[in-house]
Amino acid sequence: MNQTAGKGKKDILKRQATPYVYLLPTVVLMFILLVIPILMVIRYSFYDNVIINKNPVFVGLQNYKAVLSDPNFLVAIRNTLFFVIVSIIAHLIIGMVFALVLNTRYLGDKTKGIFRVIYALPWMFTASVIAILWRMMLNPNGVINYLITSMNLVNDNISFLASRDIALKAVTLINIWSGYPFYMISILAGLQGISTDLYEASALDGANAVQTYFRITVPQLKPILISLLMLDFVWTLQQFALIWMTTGGGPVNATETISTYIYKQGFTKYQYSMASTGAVILLIVCTIIGIFYVRQQRSGD
Repeated sequence: MNQTAGKGKKDILKRQATPYVYLLPTVVLMFILLVIPILMVIRYSFYDNVIINKNPVFVGLQNYKAVLSDPNFLVAIRNTLFFVIVSIIAHLIIGMVFALVLNTRYLGDKTKGIFRVIYALPWMFTASVIAILWRMMLNPNGVINYLITSMNLVNDNISFLASRDIALKAVTLINIWSGYPFYMISILAGLQGISTDLYEASALDGANAVQTYFRITVPQLKPILISLLMLDFVWTLQQFALIWMTTGGGPVNATETISTYIYKQGFTKYQYSMASTGAVILLIVCTIIGIFYVRQQRSGD
């Protein structure tokens, strides 16, 4: 009897341990490639002359004071806020409009299919392709300048990516164009999941299109919209490839963001301590947003 009970306990333990055995390789890989590098960067932020010097000096919070008082970092924060806020708002508006167009009953299935391919096209390109494409179009001799000069909107060609006044707006426009399909596809999926009974009931009550949109559509899409905004905030905050391959943070720091600032500190100036400090500050902001995102997901569940 005792042997049977002992065997039963072993079988139960084995079944309980089996999922963790399958997860172990992934957990080990994440620990090596994610946790350890993060801990190393956090440690570097409290030392001076790391990596280059074999005996780095512990300086505590001095690196944080230096970074937060660096004029270039303050410019990067200002540019990043403009880049992120404008991109998120534009993504939401454009994605919502296109999703509503694709969800309307006034278009046929073939027409919707064609529009879906066209609207989702920017999401299919990599950052390098997008950067090269837009650099060619925004070139002083590119197609954009040809169109606006042909329509007599301007007299001379404009250097969109080389002007301090226009460069940040141009890069933000590129990011908006490349990012709105994610919103469109997600919102469209949410719209198709809303029960038609709600709209039929609102029509019987005499609600117009505007009232239906704000009383039914938006509340039903609220969990999706919050998730999209939080994810997009983190992704846009960390956007690097697009900016680096179009302007490199220039001209004269006009498009310098936190991500390009960190890269320059580490791989141009070889100030790995300052780069680590900037990365930790960015990590803290993303972690706070991530906590809100997880809480929102749990409350939705």
